[in-house]
Amino acid sequence: MLLWVPDGPRRMVSSALLGGGIGERAWVLNAQVPPGYGRLDPQAHLAGLARGAGAAGPGVGLMTAADVRARRWAADGGVEALVTAGIGIRGWAAEPGAGDAAAPAPGTINILVSVPVPLSDAALVNAVATATEAKVQALLDAGADASGTPTDAVCVAAALPVPGTSAEPFAGPRSLWGARLARAVHRAVLAACRPALGHVPAPAARTGAPAP
Repeated sequence: MLLWVPDGPRRMVSSALLGGGIGERAWVLNAQVPPGYGRLDPQAHLAGLARGAGAAGPGVGLMTAADVRARRWAADGGVEALVTAGIGIRGWAAEPGAGDAAAPAPGTINILVSVPVPLSDAALVNAVATATEAKVQALLDAGADASGTPTDAVCVAAALPVPGTSAEPFAGPRSLWGARLARAVHRAVLAACRPALGHVPAPAARTGAPAP
């Protein structure tokens, strides 16, 4: 498992099983579990793993069947992204079918982003959308004909607001911090997914960056 404990609480937004939504969180855990994981208490399981590793206070807990040792990291202008990825089951978000009401299996592409400035609640939500757009762009650049896997998860951690100052109101892909977030996520997802797909050069005209 991977455990990140920043130097002080952060304001986070996440789709995680444990600690999802928006709020102050003190740590992020990304735990690898076996394929076919069937425990009915994943939140308690994640909380117990975090406590056992010494994490205290509220946090975010992610799960994945991917090898967390194969994590990939990228940074851009102070924004950092850490990605674990398994893409054996992938596809497009808009597909025929009613969907499944049952709890999803552990997430496959897990994205953690750290932003060094405060973000408003709206900007945090915007950051999730930007990270997702960058993930899809990276998958296409890696040669995957897909927008993701059915169980992807994301967590964006921003600095706490400083009294007397305003949080950043935007995190879209053309905003200052959103652009940095998008580039960091794109690079990390691309690096994490390429080994499973073989090397496919990233088209510079679309990514705006040279292929690593």
